[in-house]
Amino acid sequence: MKAGEGPDETVVTTGGSAGAAVETIQREMTAFARRARASAGRMHPELSLVSYTLLGHLEESGGCRATDLAAHYALDKSTVSRQVAVLERAGLIERRLDPDDHRVQVLHLTEAGTRILAQVTESRRIAFRERLADWPPEDLERFATYLVRYNTASGASRASDRKVPES
Repeated sequence: MKAGEGPDETVVTTGGSAGAAVETIQREMTAFARRARASAGRMHPELSLVSYTLLGHLEESGGCRATDLAAHYALDKSTVSRQVAVLERAGLIERRLDPDDHRVQVLHLTEAGTRILAQVTESRRIAFRERLADWPPEDLERFATYLVRYNTASGASRASDRKVPES
């Protein structure tokens, strides 16, 4: 990609150093995260990016304990506890006794939680499609490949890479 491609993009020229490229990547990923947090509120006013992420994990896992959420996202138990309380009050998740161990409570999406998660997921999908509508298919495929590569790199398993922004 050459400098000046795109109306408001900052790009790294091929003559730049790897260090400059890494700095650009870091800056742009931070901007991406900020935009994702801001857009989450527009998608559904009561559903923060953290809440959306936790609901998505509960759906994907079929339910789990709050301590499992804390461990997965490398968050303090108190942070997860606050988020869970908000989601419970909103009627989006519920606690159920673990059938194998009645001392354990497992968090599950409610019907409302499943419905809202699906609505927000579709809204996000539409927003991504609109933002990427002008990209050629080859660029989309390359971008997707790079994101998967970045997120599955050996360093991606570190707790600091899995952290969900606290709100």
